[in-house]
Amino acid sequence: MSDIKKPAMSSSKPYLINALYQWIVDNKCTPYVLVDAYRPGVEVPQDFVKEGQIVLNVAPQAVMQLSIDNQGIRFNARFSGIPMDVYAPLGAILGIYAKENGQGMMFDAGQDPSPSDEPPRGPKLVSSHQKEGASEQKPSLHIVK
Repeated sequence: MSDIKKPAMSSSKPYLINALYQWIVDNKCTPYVLVDAYRPGVEVPQDFVKEGQIVLNVAPQAVMQLSIDNQGIRFNARFSGIPMDVYAPLGAILGIYAKENGQGMMFDAGQDPSPSDEPPRGPKLVSSHQKEGASEQKPSLHIVK
């Protein structure tokens, strides 16, 4: 056996969020981010929080100064006409998906964004499923196991 330790790697989560954001925008869809609004460090308009979560429209035309990095997502937007700086730490981000079709990715709520000795649990892919015969149904997210 070798005592060589594997190098710790940073979280892949911000890279996945960035890639999916770009993919959604490139496909002319609206990127939405699902955030656990009650996680420490989250700065979101509490009037729009439902059941402890908030869905944020992060489309280029909806936000200013969008930054997605190893710490989280930060941007400025207007909510009911009032400008606000919004921040969601990486651990509070539960998913990113396209408004129009629900395609994107959900993350484990307890997924630790920091490196560890054990392999991280991976994100879950999601897609929208429409029932047959439905004329216009809102997209829904489903966790794929």
